[in-house]
Amino acid sequence: MASPILLNNIDHGDVRVLTGQSAAFGDAINQVTVFPTEYEALQREYPILFRRDPDGVYYSVALLGLDRDENLFLGEDGWQGQYVPALLQRGPFSIGVPARGPGGEPLGEPMIHIDLDHPRVSRGTGENGGHPVFLPQGGNAPYLDHVAGVLRTIFTGVEVTKSIFAAFKDYGLIEPIAIEIQVGNGRQYNVPDCYTISRERLMQLDGAALEKLHRADFLRAAIWVASSLQNISRLVDTKTGREAAA
Repeated sequence: MASPILLNNIDHGDVRVLTGQSAAFGDAINQVTVFPTEYEALQREYPILFRRDPDGVYYSVALLGLDRDENLFLGEDGWQGQYVPALLQRGPFSIGVPARGPGGEPLGEPMIHIDLDHPRVSRGTGENGGHPVFLPQGGNAPYLDHVAGVLRTIFTGVEVTKSIFAAFKDYGLIEPIAIEIQVGNGRQYNVPDCYTISRERLMQLDGAALEKLHRADFLRAAIWVASSLQNISRLVDTKTGREAAA
């Protein structure tokens, strides 16, 4: 597969992109990496959990299903939720991260790249459907403006992830959570190696700590993560309903 290349309206003026979510585009997954920049939208519908990579670095995921390759938000008519996580919205696009100078400063601006081999991509006049990326005169089509917003959510989210988890660790807010779910005829699902925000420790923080978290805009994020766990019951209800209808 070819590497993503820099998007431009000269070489890619005829590119169109199929949108919408489906298993054919790789959306049949039971969890997806998410970012603090989308916690507010996510917490209304999805359980937000923390995990750790092999190096012990924390990251966030939204739980979408219980079985392998199960996405309970994916139906015959597409996505069944109000908000689609950013990584599932971006399609064939990505941000090219600029090189950094000796002091860590970026040398240039982040630029949009595209994977022309992606299954969502077609070229031509639109016989295969899809949204145009550029207008006939060369300007950005509305779809590309939308994609730019999605990529900003991801890019900014990656930048803030390290600092937000550092703050959560400093204040002792991260705790392991045992997720044990019973569905149907007593079947039990265990979701291992997960972490969340400790409500108890959050309530015990003093005024100075709360002020620091608030000024960094991390306090809201902690509350959103903690409150999102109530959405686990929604997953259970959806799974139970689908199995009863099968």
